[in-house]
Amino acid sequence: MTVRTATAFMHPGLVFAALSLVLLPLVWTLSLWAYASAMLPAAMFLVIAGTAGAGLIRHYAHPTLGACNIITLLRAAFVCVLAGAILTPPTTPMAHWSICAAAVLALSLDGMDGWLARRTGHVSAFGARFDMETDALLGAVLAVIAWQSGVAAIVLLLGFMRYLFVGAAWIWPWLSAPLPDRLRRKSVCVVQIAALIFLLVPDVPQALSTLIVYSATGVLAWSFGADIWLLWQRRA
Repeated sequence: MTVRTATAFMHPGLVFAALSLVLLPLVWTLSLWAYASAMLPAAMFLVIAGTAGAGLIRHYAHPTLGACNIITLLRAAFVCVLAGAILTPPTTPMAHWSICAAAVLALSLDGMDGWLARRTGHVSAFGARFDMETDALLGAVLAVIAWQSGVAAIVLLLGFMRYLFVGAAWIWPWLSAPLPDRLRRKSVCVVQIAALIFLLVPDVPQALSTLIVYSATGVLAWSFGADIWLLWQRRA
């Protein structure tokens, strides 16, 4: 009975819920310290944790949550804290550097969750999707902050291209077909996020900022174009 009870409390859904409840006060506290308002970051984290938790319950097959998914949840918490800067845009070099540092940390952790998933045998469709959507949200948040900081409006395309692709799939369902794993996507994602972080560095020359945002957007568009072409060829 004791073993069964302990196993039940280690159910991945319960562990995920418990970790979310632990991280929520952290998101709230960091946001209050950084922006004097925590409503947007806390609300975002609740939505993300609830949506991801529901997906985990429906689609996760492993008996334990795995450190990889814990790290992705932590990354999502960092992204939510960063989102507070949308309502309180950075106005000082220190604020910009703080956002860059938090974004670099989130990007660094991105390389760790996939490695842990493969090393510990916790690879799953849920984990891959959770990781991808966290990356997409990080890009969107950084793009809005960069745009508010004076970067050319094309930066919004750099940050929201994933969501445009998802929206297009509602119109053309063949875009929602599964795609084979490609190192290209992960590499381009790193380029995307790294470019967005660089665009938030204080006092970047306008010419260099323009070159970076257009180049990164072009690389991302090429990657999406390659996937769209493959899906077009495979459509029913």
